[in-house]
Amino acid sequence: MTDNSLRSVSIERAGPGRFTATNTRGGTVTFGTGSGTDFTPVELLLAAIGGCSAADVEVATSRHTEPTAFSVTVTGNKVEDEGGNRMSDLVVTFSVAFPEGSSGDRARTILPRAVKTSHDRLCTVSRTIEAGTPVAVTVTDAAGDA
Repeated sequence: MTDNSLRSVSIERAGPGRFTATNTRGGTVTFGTGSGTDFTPVELLLAAIGGCSAADVEVATSRHTEPTAFSVTVTGNKVEDEGGNRMSDLVVTFSVAFPEGSSGDRARTILPRAVKTSHDRLCTVSRTIEAGTPVAVTVTDAAGDA
């Protein structure tokens, strides 16, 4: 691994059923347990999957022309079985339009390849999920002792 490979966020409780995640650049996102309008952790996961590929595809296509429409929908089913809770049947659907003309034609031609390349090689989020990367969980006390 390179020295700049580590990614991290910290999460603080913001109130009953509400949390704030902060990245190393100071950006924040508040989420909750589903009792209000805040995103739930599962919805953030879906947004991360779609957002990762959206960013890849946007870079590849918008160098030719700006899209006239660009949306991504991510769906999945929450499963509760003997193995515990998880998501299944994850689907990422792109709906992208480009203006008429040669630059729009180039972007339309590139779109399927950009989506495939994001899925197959570039999107760290969906590739991590598909690889089944283990997650280690530890506990320390509030004073920082293990």
